[in-house]
Amino acid sequence: MGNPATDQVALGPIIDDRQRDKIHELVTSSVSAGARLAAGGTYEGLFYRPTVLANVAPTMPAYANEVFGPVAPVVPFTSLDEAAKLAADTEYGLSLGILTGDAMRGLALAQRIPTGIVHINDQTVNDESNVPFGGVLASGTGARFGGAAANIDAFTDTRWITMRADIAPYPF
Repeated sequence: MGNPATDQVALGPIIDDRQRDKIHELVTSSVSAGARLAAGGTYEGLFYRPTVLANVAPTMPAYANEVFGPVAPVVPFTSLDEAAKLAADTEYGLSLGILTGDAMRGLALAQRIPTGIVHINDQTVNDESNVPFGGVLASGTGARFGGAAANIDAFTDTRWITMRADIAPYPF
């Protein structure tokens, strides 16, 4: 895998102790509720290791809350209808990522899920800070607390979609 210190620097630190502790609490309470820690779940200072939780239920803390850290709660599904229902049945709608061999099918799925940003075969690493960002539903704060122009925009559901024909090769 490489040098852990170098790998951590490439990932970037968590903003502060409070956010790191919030992330860790979401992970540990999800494991206590029955999720399986498949990778990560530990930290050094402000560097939280990429974490994968398996056997996650939608009621578990790492799924039911916005984590804002390197945590992937994995919830299995058997159909696109079930995937769309799982993704749409939440109070949050900040960002959506879909990896697929059929980009148009991914776009059709994305249209069924309310979010502020959609990445099809891409990820947030390509987000542009000059594009409106705020999510929908209870996600984000940009449009809700950004002044008159932002409040007008809050009534217009701006949606940013990136789409590639194939899954992007990462790391670069």
